[in-house]
Amino acid sequence: MQKKVFQILVDNTSGVLSRIAGLFSRRGYNIESITAGVTADPRYTRITIVTSGDDEILDQIEKQVAKLVDVRDVKELKPEESVYRELALIKVRATAKERLGVIAIADIFRAEVKDTSSESLMIELTGNSGKIDAFIDLLGGYEILELARTGIVGLGRGTDNITYLD
Repeated sequence: MQKKVFQILVDNTSGVLSRIAGLFSRRGYNIESITAGVTADPRYTRITIVTSGDDEILDQIEKQVAKLVDVRDVKELKPEESVYRELALIKVRATAKERLGVIAIADIFRAEVKDTSSESLMIELTGNSGKIDAFIDLLGGYEILELARTGIVGLGRGTDNITYLD
């Protein structure tokens, strides 16, 4: 099993995300993460899907997604040719004594404290998935109250692989 990241440009129409997710569901394909947002041109939405399978399954996914009506372009974002990022919000239980330890770990990762209360800190961290996983591992001595991760978003490096739509 291997993972692939697909960038899909679609018409910005209602139900398009549901149709893409439905294709995965009907075929029994796994979606590890999915993100979507409007592009610089409001007529189009960029969807980033991380999925896994063997080579044959991943090739089928790419071909079948490309056949959907609202899909304009499908590309694999290869790690060496792309930039991936993920956002995480992590709420950690922290007493007055524990705060400095949590903040010190956050500083190492260039994370920011976004909210604080008498019993907790909320930290925002952006980076690749490995960085976020490492940060969470270092928080092992603290109680994580809540955790929200966006999933991967990504773009290809440079200008060689840009899709221009009319």
